[in-house]
Amino acid sequence: MAVATTLARCLRNKQTRFETVHRPGSPGSPAAVPAEYVPGDRLARTVLLEDQRGYVAAVIPSTHHLKLAEICAQTGRKLTLAHECGVREVFRDCSLGAIPPVCMAYGTQTWLDDSLLTHSDVYFEAGDQQELVHMSTDQFADLMADARLGHFAHRDM
Repeated sequence: MAVATTLARCLRNKQTRFETVHRPGSPGSPAAVPAEYVPGDRLARTVLLEDQRGYVAAVIPSTHHLKLAEICAQTGRKLTLAHECGVREVFRDCSLGAIPPVCMAYGTQTWLDDSLLTHSDVYFEAGDQQELVHMSTDQFADLMADARLGHFAHRDM
């Protein structure tokens, strides 16, 4: 699997400049690539949440923890972590654990933690376990323009 179909369509429609890179340690990736190749604070991780009104995606750096109480306060909703079946329902063209952050393209309200916008570039899941998308933060900010911005994640200690 390469870039998920929905993600590829979104990238194409927004005329986003990006590159795909093999995830370190994945098949087809050079064995000598160190894990530091993808800095964790620049790797966007998507967490799917839900309540009685539906799904909400929170996009945070992979080195951070989602503070559920904070995103609930910012959204005004009583969110919980979505069950695996919900993840499969929303992201049908993606592998589990490889959800891209452009959840708006999947019809899901998306919140972006502002700490992802403090670096020069961003990496994120392409929809499978082997590829990552890499782009400048400016391109990422344009891609995520329909997401709501907040601060609800804190660095792991």
